[in-house]
Amino acid sequence: MDALDRVVKPKTKRAKRFLEKREPKLSENIKNAMLIKGGNANSLVTQVLRDVYALKKPYGVLYKKKNITRPFEDQTSLEFFSKKSDCSLFMFGSHNKKRPNNLVIGRMYDYHVLDMIELGIEKFVSLKDIKNSKCPEGTKPMLIFAGDDFDITEEYRRLKNLLIDFFRGPTVPNIRLAGLEYVLHFTALNGKIYFRSYKLLLKKSGCKTPRIELEEMGPSLDLVLRRTHLASDDLYKLSMKMPKALKPKKKKNVSHDTFGTTYGRIHMQKQDLSKLQTRKMKGLKKRPAERITEDQEKRSKRIKKD
Repeated sequence: MDALDRVVKPKTKRAKRFLEKREPKLSENIKNAMLIKGGNANSLVTQVLRDVYALKKPYGVLYKKKNITRPFEDQTSLEFFSKKSDCSLFMFGSHNKKRPNNLVIGRMYDYHVLDMIELGIEKFVSLKDIKNSKCPEGTKPMLIFAGDDFDITEEYRRLKNLLIDFFRGPTVPNIRLAGLEYVLHFTALNGKIYFRSYKLLLKKSGCKTPRIELEEMGPSLDLVLRRTHLASDDLYKLSMKMPKALKPKKKKNVSHDTFGTTYGRIHMQKQDLSKLQTRKMKGLKKRPAERITEDQEKRSKRIKKD
C-alpha cells in the first residue's frame, strides 16, 4: 500500500485541517499545476517551465530537481507527485535525441492520468528576453483560440480543452474592465501551434469605452503536436459529471427564447367575460332601445325553457 494511502485518522488539528482540504467537495478547489523537470532536461526546457510557472503563480508547484521518468511509459511517479502536492494538472519537460525540447501537458482524474498531449518546442522567446512591464502574480488571463483545427480535429479539440483547464485560473462572479490585464493567444496553423502572451493597454479614446492596444509580454512558443494519450469517451464523460446538488432545478412553466428573454405560463380557471368589470365610460353605456331589446330576448328565452 502507498504511504499516502495509509493515513486513517488525523492525530493533530493541523493534520485534520489538511485532510479536510483534500476531501471531495461539491465546488472543487482551484486546480493547481505541477511543473516537473525530466532527468535530461536542457536549459531551454527548464526556462520554459519557469516561465509557465510565472504565469501560473500562485496556483503552481515547480519541482527544481530532475526526475527520471517517462510519462507515456510509466505514470506511477506522476500520480505519486499529484497526490503528494494535490495537483490535478501537470507539465513535464524533457530533451533527448529522438524528441528534442519536449513538453508533455496533461491532467489527472482521481489522482490517475486522464489525458496528456506531447508537444515539441521549435522556437522559444523567454519572459526575460522581452523587456516590457509584466502583469502581477495571480492575474486571471483571457484565452483566445484561432484556427479551424481547434474545432474540427479531435486531438486539437482535446488540446484546446486541456489548455483552457490549465490556464483558466479561478472562477470569478464579476469582471471589471481594469482587471483585464493580459491575453494568452493560441493559433493552430499548418500543423503548428503558436502560443503568444500579450499585455492589455487601455488608452484614451475620447469616449466611455477605452481604446485597446496589445503589447507582447512573453513567453512566446512555436509548438508542434507529437504523441497523444486521450481518455476514452466513457471515462471523459465520467470526469465531466456534475453532482446532483449542483444541477440547476428545472422550473415549471418557464421558457426562454433565443435572445434570452424569459417567458412564464400562468394556468387560470375559465372566466365568464360577460361578468368582467370594465372601465365605466359614457361612450360604452347602453342606450334605452338596446336595453329594451335585451330584456325582450331574455324573456323569450325564459318562456322557451318553461
